[in-house]
Amino acid sequence: MAKSVLSRYLDPDVLTQVADRHFDPKELVIGNLAGAHKSPLAGFAVEFAGHREYVPGDDPKHIDWRVYFNRDKYFIKQYELETNFVCHLILDVSASMRYGEGKQQKLLSAAQMAATLGYSVIRQSDKVSLTTFDNQIRGVITPSNSMGQIMRMTQHLDKTAAVEKTALGDCLDDAVSRMGRREIVMIFSDFFGDLDQLEASLQRMRYHRHEVVLFQVLHHDELAFEFDTMTKFVGLEIPDELLTQPDDLREEYLRAIHQFNDRLRSLAERNRSEYILVDTARNMGETLSDYLNLRNRVRSRG
Repeated sequence: MAKSVLSRYLDPDVLTQVADRHFDPKELVIGNLAGAHKSPLAGFAVEFAGHREYVPGDDPKHIDWRVYFNRDKYFIKQYELETNFVCHLILDVSASMRYGEGKQQKLLSAAQMAATLGYSVIRQSDKVSLTTFDNQIRGVITPSNSMGQIMRMTQHLDKTAAVEKTALGDCLDDAVSRMGRREIVMIFSDFFGDLDQLEASLQRMRYHRHEVVLFQVLHHDELAFEFDTMTKFVGLEIPDELLTQPDDLREEYLRAIHQFNDRLRSLAERNRSEYILVDTARNMGETLSDYLNLRNRVRSRG
């Protein structure tokens, strides 16, 4: 069973596409283990703390060549002034995320993306947590950097059902209240909710110096509205139905969804947060590779 659960959320082809992308925080972080990222803490001597195995993306200047010649493997020297980071994955499991079939379902696509990024972070010895929510917090997997964390996360995801409405702002505030400071928060959602409340939550996250990433996960139907025959539209979070010709709605719908997405993008920019629009019809490996490549280019320029 464990293997089948893992294979539902971790695709070897996708992992291969992101394997050589190193995930680093853009800002200073605070952790509780020696790691590979700059800490904002001052007043400590930069003392040697130990080694960890090299992963692609590490700066070669930190390789301990003496260890390499003795063991024929690359290891990175770590120092007390460096730290690990904690990455919090927050997943919307409300009813609207149920839209779509197979791998293009929004919830499954978002869960696979979160699990893949979590695996990448743990692989470089940093910590990951998972929180699921709809109209309340449904589950919390506390931070860990052990590979067993991936199994705990995927088992929780596999038991999750998307049936309730969402309370985006309240749930994000609840989730953030459980965190420390200067951590990374990745939110996976369609963000169909009150954007004013979302902005207030982002402002609280930024006040605590968290780095925030918004993954807006939408089905291709929601982005392109390519229905061409009489269609019944059924509300997933409201008990409404509408039988109509899509041509009667297309222009106004596309205007509305573009305005909504533009407002969400602007909201993220105002609050110095990353915004990534995800089309579930696109290859996930390409989506994640493009995001990590862009992130690393921006970080290197900074």
